[in-house]
Amino acid sequence: MKIVRTRIAPTPSGKLHIGTAHTALFNYLFAKHSGGKFILRIDDTDPNRYKKEFEDDILQSLKWLGLDWDEGPDVGGSYTPYRQSQRMSHYWPYLEKLLKEGKAYNCYCSQTELEEERKKMQEEKKAPKYSGKCRNLTQKQIDEFKMEARKPTVRLKVKGQEVSFVDPARGKVTVDAGNFGDFIIARSDKSALLIVASTIDDIEMKITHTIRGEDYINFVPRQILLFEALGV
Repeated sequence: MKIVRTRIAPTPSGKLHIGTAHTALFNYLFAKHSGGKFILRIDDTDPNRYKKEFEDDILQSLKWLGLDWDEGPDVGGSYTPYRQSQRMSHYWPYLEKLLKEGKAYNCYCSQTELEEERKKMQEEKKAPKYSGKCRNLTQKQIDEFKMEARKPTVRLKVKGQEVSFVDPARGKVTVDAGNFGDFIIARSDKSALLIVASTIDDIEMKITHTIRGEDYINFVPRQILLFEALGV
């Protein structure tokens, strides 16, 4: 029987939020009730938001609440490191695989071009999403962008399909993936976005259940698409 493994992955951009504490408690209690493991992972993929004093506050506050984790940055474990900034080398091979398999592509659009697209869609009373203009670039176009020293982001190819999942509180949730278009999974410096880092870490750390706040409900369909693209 598979051992239950839950996790909490706070972002140290501020002191412990009550919502994070609430989520951590549910993950902890579910793991312990199931005879499983509770893992703490630090989401510090964005160096501009990370502060050491906030991380210290989060860890101290969680301990004050009576939570103790079986694996984490301060106690170690079988899947170390438990700090995403130290796991960056883990992510690119997965992204490279998606590029080679044609499930993702390089996007050379500038911020100005993307903003113009967004404004145009808003004027047309459409929900803003990427047009996919870089999906099928010719080699000539790619070479021209490289000559301009453009550094591409990486986008996942999203088909116009329905994505469904079962939430214990909401029941079956179905989302039209076509509504959010091809989304960015890596920055122009090849660093993975949070959704990618979180997905890959969940795979490598063998997380079996994710219990999150309502504000993450729109995060789930994208993560499912990533799982499917990675063949998990």
